[in-house]
Amino acid sequence: MTAPLTAKDFATDQEVRWCPGCGDYAILKAVQKTLADIGANPDETVFVSGIGCSSRFPYYVKSYGFHTIHGRAPAFATGLKLANPDLDVWVVTGDGDGLSIGGNHLLHALRRNVNVQVLLFNNEIYGLTKGQYSPTSRIGTRSPSSPKGSIDAPVSPCLFALGAGAKFIARGIDTDAKHLGETLKAAHAFEGAAFVEIFQNCIVYNADVFSSFTEKKVADDAQIHVEHGKPLLFAKGAKGLRFNPQTFRLEVAAVGEGGVPQTDILVHDETNPALAQLLLSMPQPDFPVALGVIYRAPAAAAFEKGFWAGRARPGERAGRVADALRRGSVWTKKAG
Repeated sequence: MTAPLTAKDFATDQEVRWCPGCGDYAILKAVQKTLADIGANPDETVFVSGIGCSSRFPYYVKSYGFHTIHGRAPAFATGLKLANPDLDVWVVTGDGDGLSIGGNHLLHALRRNVNVQVLLFNNEIYGLTKGQYSPTSRIGTRSPSSPKGSIDAPVSPCLFALGAGAKFIARGIDTDAKHLGETLKAAHAFEGAAFVEIFQNCIVYNADVFSSFTEKKVADDAQIHVEHGKPLLFAKGAKGLRFNPQTFRLEVAAVGEGGVPQTDILVHDETNPALAQLLLSMPQPDFPVALGVIYRAPAAAAFEKGFWAGRARPGERAGRVADALRRGSVWTKKAG
């Protein structure tokens, strides 16, 4: 009997070439552990990336890998999944690669519900090209390409995914190994396009940009870990989120003595896209940052299943390419 694989079995002999202290190291460890925990088969697993610091990922995971071109990883991943639906395909991208030049490709992979896991490392900066502001950079961000401060309104990756029609949307933090691992397992278990935004610290060009909610001393008050069917509580249960029907907005409320009863607090329903939008739109520092599985559609067929319905089975030839090329495109119009 073959011994189960461990996280170390998914590590390669390649030198990991990220800056010391980069959040990508923690994400790599979390992914390798997740692969071991779910019993992944390296021979049937593929990591696809575009261009950027995050896109070196395929070199460091012992599986099949495809380091593609800027922003096109979702398109390559779609082709892989259609050609061989049995493959377990993961897409690794960043806020620049995935939401700038690759925004169009990411949108279509999500709306089609291709059965891949998309991990978007969001550090709100272009790291590989030395610190230019990215689509997710906040207004006022100073960088080589915005010396006076960015004036662009930032993109919210998860709201983008929701608007694109993604059926699974989640968030995690690079250094929160326990919760990130749970989120990655949930994404893998979902049949369809699973989008996971991971807040990742770029130690060189945008250090501590997320410290207002990731530092341990503020995490309890600044984070809310959502779970389906459970009240939306945070700050060790002392605070919660309730819905104001007059404003159609969420409110932070104290819970217990001197506050509202827990029955007034919203219960998380991960199948409700309207609630997902409210949770993803909460502004800091007035609200906590929502983490975990924020939206999961109850039933959605994966794109490749519809693609292969009525066609030859995957791996079987429906015809010859040479015959198709020689056939041409000629139509004959009958008289009268």
